[in-house]
Amino acid sequence: MTELSVNVDHVATLRQARGGTEPDPIEAAKLALDAGASGITVHLREDRRHVQDEDVTRLRTLRRGVMNLEMALTDEMLGIALRVKPERATLVPEKRQELTTEGGLDLKRHGARVRDDCARLEEAGIAVSLFLDPDPETIQTAAGTGATIVEIHTGAYANVGRTSAAKRELQRIRAAALELERLGIQPHAGHGLSVENVGPLLEIYPFAELAIGHSIISRAILVGMKQAVREMLDALKSR
Repeated sequence: MTELSVNVDHVATLRQARGGTEPDPIEAAKLALDAGASGITVHLREDRRHVQDEDVTRLRTLRRGVMNLEMALTDEMLGIALRVKPERATLVPEKRQELTTEGGLDLKRHGARVRDDCARLEEAGIAVSLFLDPDPETIQTAAGTGATIVEIHTGAYANVGRTSAAKRELQRIRAAALELERLGIQPHAGHGLSVENVGPLLEIYPFAELAIGHSIISRAILVGMKQAVREMLDALKSR
């Protein structure tokens, strides 16, 4: 059974659009966990456009499921992770202008920093994941970082819909997952996934975990958080 980590960033996005305290991403996290999610993902961005420091602290106090903190390669974020001590930290690239994370980490450019952060996080008892594109050279480079998990960026697959290009992207993802498996790194996947496209993804590789946010939160506006999470879990189970 593929486990589901629900990203609640966009609950915070809606809150920040108006200010105040509603909707509360931590209450959304509780509902997702109640519905069967195995963990919660939050991305504390440098510009604090959605999730806030207090959200991270409050989420940690739940002590339910796997808390996955997505974080940029900065001293500030490393310090927060070492203080909060989530079960997992996922190192991601970050640009101020982007609407959402646009691609995976550049290990050629940031390899030394990634290795250093991985070592410090692992020493603190925090499992480390890297958010990487399904690029063969990048995937092979992951072996030298010390990370035990790689979340394969599925955005390119999600963006092309049900076309011939989707089949090519799925093969790239499958090859990356198999190479990670060979290297002794657990493959996860995420970005742009929905009830409609998780099936083909899981047909090409049985990922242990998928991280999904936007499509679940969008559906939750119409049917409620628990129902949206259950629908996604049903889609995972059907494969």
